[in-house]
Amino acid sequence: MPAFNYIGRDASGSQVKGAIDAANSTLVAEQLSRQRIIPISIESAKSSTAEKSSTDIDIEDLLGLNQVTLDDLIVFCRQMYALVKSGVPILRAINGMAESSTSVRLKSALNDISAQLEGGFPLSTALHQHPKLFSPLFISLIHVGENTGNLDDAFLKLASYFEREQETRKRIKTALRYPSFVLIALVAAMVILNIFVIPTFANMFAKLGADLPWATKALIASSNFFLDYWPHMLIAGVVGIFALRRYLQTSKGMYLWDKRKLKLPVVGGVIERSVLSRFSHSFSIILRAGVPMTTGLTLVADAVDNTFMRKKIIAMRSNIESGESLLRSASASTLFTPLVLQMIAVGEETGRVDELLEEVGDYYEREVDYELSTLTARIEPIMIAIVAGMVLILALGIFTPMWDMMSAFKGK
Repeated sequence: MPAFNYIGRDASGSQVKGAIDAANSTLVAEQLSRQRIIPISIESAKSSTAEKSSTDIDIEDLLGLNQVTLDDLIVFCRQMYALVKSGVPILRAINGMAESSTSVRLKSALNDISAQLEGGFPLSTALHQHPKLFSPLFISLIHVGENTGNLDDAFLKLASYFEREQETRKRIKTALRYPSFVLIALVAAMVILNIFVIPTFANMFAKLGADLPWATKALIASSNFFLDYWPHMLIAGVVGIFALRRYLQTSKGMYLWDKRKLKLPVVGGVIERSVLSRFSHSFSIILRAGVPMTTGLTLVADAVDNTFMRKKIIAMRSNIESGESLLRSASASTLFTPLVLQMIAVGEETGRVDELLEEVGDYYEREVDYELSTLTARIEPIMIAIVAGMVLILALGIFTPMWDMMSAFKGK
């Protein structure tokens, strides 16, 4: 009997993994349901092993080829919304999307989903087989849309969510473009100075035998260190980058980094408000779709893409399961400002939590817009100070001994 690997969530919302021997994935899903486990992913053990041992797929993932972008997901959701709303059968719509998709990975996934739909599986179950492409939030909304007959509305909500996410990312990239170019230029200038400029002046000063000031000695020492040890520095840099990436892939490293980056100077506030905006909009969509609040918090915790925030949201869910209100749980999390807490309180009193959370998301989006509009203006003085410091040290190190030598010649 074939074996299947599964990933799911138990009654408390915790993620569980395991393997079950069954004739097919449908029987696996039935066994998990009897165990009160909601399946997220069910894969054949053989296909999972084959996929991990495939060199081509590993190379494509390493190089970032055939990745499904937000643009692909937006187009997919928009076109599925139009097709489903027009009354086109799901199977025909998926087949049409697979033929027109420009992403190789998405096309392959849609072909597999089409085959599962032909086998009698619902769309949400077929999407479960591709957790790297479709998040738990995506699958949950599709599942709710199937059960309520509002599948077109589910695709529309997902399209709006992805469009908002894409717009936020574009604004952040635009705001960081100028500081990135300045940093690259500074690094290039330091390399050129250490390799070409400073050694020339060092040879000239050595021939003249002049007594050099501290700034000149520091520049020459820095240049000599760079010229003598640049292979070691290069190797150390590459090893350091790989070691850091490996550490950040661990649960402890990812948690510490996600917590630390929210407190970074200048950009920490932008990251925090962006994550809170994503949380508010996602939670609003989940509640509006009819998903229970505790289950919704579990799904949103995975959607925020920040392990520190995720732990806070899971703590909110635990407090609500213990009988606390959403307001008390949100206040205990220390994530939200008093204004936002007041809006949540009004939402609970009026029974319009989803609408008020949408307002909270819009509030944080406006905060992010303001932070991004002033980000360049706040970073610019720091960049100018760094450049000024480099120019000052360079001027003191190169021109001071030249002035001393000119004064000595004049004295003679």
